[in-house]
Amino acid sequence: MVGEAADGRAAIEMAKQLEPDVIVMDVGMPDLNGIDATRQVSNLNPAPRVVALSMHADRRFAGEMLRAGAKAYVLKESAFEELASAIREAMMGKVFLSPRIAGVVVEDYVTKIRDEDEMPNAFSRLSPREREVLQLMSEGRSTKEIARDLGVSVKTVETHRRQLMTKLNLYTVAELTKYAVREGLTALS
Repeated sequence: MVGEAADGRAAIEMAKQLEPDVIVMDVGMPDLNGIDATRQVSNLNPAPRVVALSMHADRRFAGEMLRAGAKAYVLKESAFEELASAIREAMMGKVFLSPRIAGVVVEDYVTKIRDEDEMPNAFSRLSPREREVLQLMSEGRSTKEIARDLGVSVKTVETHRRQLMTKLNLYTVAELTKYAVREGLTALS
């Protein structure tokens, strides 16, 4: 079955009635925008695959549509060439982005990763020895065992533990263990 809705609320009602496999959703619709309409139809059971159709080559619109549940984002200016491909990819559960918007989205993603990389993490905040002591502590080793394994005194291990707690603003072994797991220094076994 095929249907056409004049606004976002009508699109949701039609999706409930017709249970389509795919919906081509305009981002800029009256009454309820395509982003919020997509969010609602993505919660239906069965959920149709949504292909966003937009005149906006803007990462914010693309990102919001994808977060709302759309599987594809096609620009109206290139819809003729790309719409069939977008629908096929969406039906296979894959994401499709118009090439013009894909570059913008990837740039945004790379910038975000770069910003996250600049945030202090265990590998930039701690010395290799501190990371080693933290890992062994979080794996349940006693101070004596750590000292023996690293060939240092018990007092040295205690100093490292104290420095870790001060540097990380964490004051129990449990907090240090959670930090070590979160930063990927160790895994729960």
